[in-house]
Amino acid sequence: MKEIRFFYVPSAAELTELPMEEAMHALRVLRLKSGDEMYLMDGEGVFYRAEVTIAATKRCMYEIKEVLPQEKSWKGNIHIAIAPTKMMDRIEWFCEKATEIGIDEITFLNCKFSERKVMRTVRLDKIVVAAVKQSHKPWKPRLNAMMSFKDFVTAPRGGRKFIAHCYEEVERKDFFKEVYGLASSAEGDDVTVLIGPEGDFSLEEVKLAVENGFESVSLGSSRLRTETAALSATMIAQLALRK
Repeated sequence: MKEIRFFYVPSAAELTELPMEEAMHALRVLRLKSGDEMYLMDGEGVFYRAEVTIAATKRCMYEIKEVLPQEKSWKGNIHIAIAPTKMMDRIEWFCEKATEIGIDEITFLNCKFSERKVMRTVRLDKIVVAAVKQSHKPWKPRLNAMMSFKDFVTAPRGGRKFIAHCYEEVERKDFFKEVYGLASSAEGDDVTVLIGPEGDFSLEEVKLAVENGFESVSLGSSRLRTETAALSATMIAQLALRK
């Protein structure tokens, strides 16, 4: 079976040339030439079957032959808001794997016990793009800049909202039981889950989230690292919202 070559090209339908980085990969690694077939993805739900028209030293021109609208394999919007870890490779791992599984949006939170107060998303965006191409995901997840915990939980937000934490003094429901079958309910399909830093959210943050409509939940009996908890929540939401 011939390998399908995917390239990430935002606004692909309006262009005729691969972005520089994608062109370098097409020409130097894959050695595409005029007449070769390739597939483009715009990150907005559409694939394009295209043909290389010009393969120059640093430029790869194309002509679209077929437009292929895609359909999401899950309903609603899956949004994970996470306090990034001190070691960036762990948050990079989460972003890559969550993209492969299927996620719509990732926001980074600045919490009381956060280990990292500043986030640059340029490298993360490249990791997400690579994961989108590898897993053939029609939609590229949105990466949001870091924002304060308070600003995030007090902002208007639709769908079901959850905060996962480990405090025994705050009643917690089981996240899986709460979202199971959500796709067929009348409550809406959107799911937002807050995942805290190593050491958890502060108790005051948990209470503030609950006061603003977030449901207090547990992700199970195991004690999970930040990135593992976030990926677990992503997978549970995926299973609950799968079409």
